Amino acid sequence: MIWMIISILFVLVCLVLIGISVYVGWQLTHPQRKPVDDSPDNYGLHRENITFPSRTRDVCLDGWLLKSPYVPKDVSPITVIMCHGYAGTRLEKGLPALALAKSIVEAGYHVLMFDFRNSGNSEGKITTVGFLEQQDVLGAIDWVQEHIPSDICLIGFSMGGSTSILAAAEERAVLGVITDSAFGQLSPYLKDNLPVWSNLPRFPFTPLILLILPRLIGINPHRVDALAAVDHIYPRPILFIHSRDDEAIPWSNSEGMWSRHPDAFELWVTQKAGHVGSYQMQPEAYTQRVLAFLSKLKNHRNSS
Repeated sequence: MIWMIISILFVLVCLVLIGISVYVGWQLTHPQRKPVDDSPDNYGLHRENITFPSRTRDVCLDGWLLKSPYVPKDVSPITVIMCHGYAGTRLEKGLPALALAKSIVEAGYHVLMFDFRNSGNSEGKITTVGFLEQQDVLGAIDWVQEHIPSDICLIGFSMGGSTSILAAAEERAVLGVITDSAFGQLSPYLKDNLPVWSNLPRFPFTPLILLILPRLIGINPHRVDALAAVDHIYPRPILFIHSRDDEAIPWSNSEGMWSRHPDAFELWVTQKAGHVGSYQMQPEAYTQRVLAFLSKLKNHRNSS
């Protein structure tokens, strides 16, 4: 009788743990949408409202094109596509992205800002932390190539940084990539850092969530591998930005990707900034780094 009671209790505990893991895993892939409650108008920027399909054509994405009036008429422009982080919007309010976009536009570059699937004003019902989002970036690249013949640079924050690397590895039209606080490989990253996002103890929940979630939503986190993707971008340049004090995504993720090809890649490690917090702490230095990278892209393109 006692063994039967123990067995029943064990089964109940297992069911509760599995139920919690399923619920939290579902919440992580279905985060509550944040509103797009700011506008380029507030920064003195003229916007063109745009929509375009993801390259897989399963969702329609919403964004802005900020055309620079400072592009010389005899020069082929560069369009910078901004890619936001997990559960955010095109605004990437931690920066804020519109402030950085204003500096980029004033320096003579077009900027495209958009919401990933299941974010902001875009369609979609699931967030896959790069697995499907890379198709959204590729859709943005397709739109630029069709509507504004120009070269392309990607700049991404956190998940958007890793996703930008994945997309650039697939698309030769991308001249270079800037990432801020990106992770290298999704599966190992989640194994080490999932409690940051789940707010649950590592054991037993992390292995349970990682076992259940891919089967539940049909994604393979092992395929979200920016560390391997940088080899397909090389010798095109990447600028990695990361704070040594980032507690959400350790800076060693960027260092590991940079170290694959330090002859073509750049690494700027900041201090005392939180996750995607380097711009807020050093806006002038951050902007100078970004504009110097874009200028280098432009000069290299013009000389080749």
